[in-house]
Amino acid sequence: MDIPAEAAAFSAHPDLAQQLLPHAADSNDGSHDVAHLLRVYKNAMRIFEHEGGDGTVLAAAVLLHDCVAVEKTSPLRGQASRLAAEKARGILGPLGWTPAAIDQVAHAIHTHSFSANIAPETLEAKILQDADRLDAIGMMGAARCFYSAGRMGSALYDPADPLATHRPLDDKHYAIDHFAAKLFKLADGFQTAAGRALARERHERLKQVFALFIDEI
Repeated sequence: MDIPAEAAAFSAHPDLAQQLLPHAADSNDGSHDVAHLLRVYKNAMRIFEHEGGDGTVLAAAVLLHDCVAVEKTSPLRGQASRLAAEKARGILGPLGWTPAAIDQVAHAIHTHSFSANIAPETLEAKILQDADRLDAIGMMGAARCFYSAGRMGSALYDPADPLATHRPLDDKHYAIDHFAAKLFKLADGFQTAAGRALARERHERLKQVFALFIDEI
């Protein structure tokens, strides 16, 4: 049977992608769509090449890590990864996955989220967290930040005090505040050596985007 192009893009795991993609994106959020899954997958496979681990568990965790969508403004935001892990268990069981493998996938999904603030304990969980956070820094991180701000109806910046010199950071109302409130902090929390190396590169790109933005306003 031919593999659809969308699934085939998950190069080392096209059959798994074909199985799981129908369950993977539970949202119309363009910052958490199939394109995001593919970027995280590529990040994860790049780290996996250096760090090792179980590639099938990792690929399943990537494909299902956002299978439950919770808006950033929702009071349930901190529960999103737990809800996604529970849903993933229900998806993988009927597909014949062993309880041990399901536990591995669910743990990786549960611990990947910045909002959940739970330490990953397995190599696959550490790689997923790193791979997902790589998509939140660098040029793509900046693009997703401004996209999400638009969805939430936020302004780009406070014209009276864009650097928040005389006010608290407020990334619910000003997109540029999200750089200092969260994005600039992410590079310090990477779990793997390969992930940290990639994060350093993207962190410098993120700083460049911020500097260019401030220069132009």
